[in-house]
Amino acid sequence: MKIKAAVTYTKGSPFKIEEVELASPKDDEILVKIVACGVCHTDQAVRFQHIPVPLPAVLGHEGSGIVEQIGKNVTQFEIGDKVGISFGFCGKCTNCITAHQHACENFNAINFGGVQPDGTTRLSTAEGKPLSTFFGQSSFATHVVVNENSAVKILHNDIDLALIGPMGCGIQTGAGAVLNRLRPQFGSTIAVFGCGTVGMSAIMAAKIAGCEKIIAVGGNPKSLALARELGATHTINRKEVEDIVGTIRNEITNGGVNYAIDTTGVPDFVKSALASCRVMGTAVVLGATGDLTLNIQTELMGDAKSLIGIVEGDSIPKLFIPQLLDYYEKGMFPFDKLIKFYPFGQINEAFAASDSGECIKAVLKMEG
Repeated sequence: MKIKAAVTYTKGSPFKIEEVELASPKDDEILVKIVACGVCHTDQAVRFQHIPVPLPAVLGHEGSGIVEQIGKNVTQFEIGDKVGISFGFCGKCTNCITAHQHACENFNAINFGGVQPDGTTRLSTAEGKPLSTFFGQSSFATHVVVNENSAVKILHNDIDLALIGPMGCGIQTGAGAVLNRLRPQFGSTIAVFGCGTVGMSAIMAAKIAGCEKIIAVGGNPKSLALARELGATHTINRKEVEDIVGTIRNEITNGGVNYAIDTTGVPDFVKSALASCRVMGTAVVLGATGDLTLNIQTELMGDAKSLIGIVEGDSIPKLFIPQLLDYYEKGMFPFDKLIKFYPFGQINEAFAASDSGECIKAVLKMEG
């Protein structure tokens, strides 16, 4: 079928919305009419080839929409179902069958290899040239074909479906790091470096978990003010405070935090997150990080600290996204405060706004 999609042709080039061809769903796949799709820094990383997905490609991996067609073996969905879409996974490896789909042994091939799990692409240009798919979905488009395992049925009918897309990556990454992996004890202390979508989601989750001190570290005063509104008990403007680690360890806490999360991927911030932890504390890396050198003895072993990486919030999306939506309905997880909508035709403007900090989470609406 013919659809509209935003194509990335070359490294760093603007998105170009044009008519492309989308193949019909196979036996275990569904066709989804996309209502909205979040704009994520991972898309930008691929666009500039920091993550080398083959180009040309249709990016986008935070889609939400309505099922329009199902393959003959699909059992989880019916036509008309509302869905959010998350990452792809094989469902067959040891990690997948033990409920760790985020650590699928084929994760990189499925999500960044440019093809669907069966090794083929569903997209091609009007001239018939293949286009790489991304994250098993390619949601910068009016329609997508995805494996039914990647979709989450949305039963919260009172929530605007256009809000749901970012749950599939950025929001579950931050919230899941806290609620699924760290599981802080009531009264714990936590520092979050970076106040984008992932960081804000971690802050909201830390409040749900009952953390006593929640420290937000960022460089945008408006974002820091919102972090306070969402649950941060303390904020640090990294542009104004010279000794961030000292402030956390000596002024806000007595010796450091139990947990520190870096969402930026900046090596110096990763080191600061680790240094901010108290003895036996845990630092978490959620952003793609450049080269980083640590002294294992002095920075890890000496204080019995842990440094861990977490992918997609250690989430099982079909279970965790509905849980977060329950929190949202109860007023405990107001993620809508992060979102600003843009028409699909303004995709390049939406990315510019996201990069500049004008908005935290830009979401593209395919219609209207």
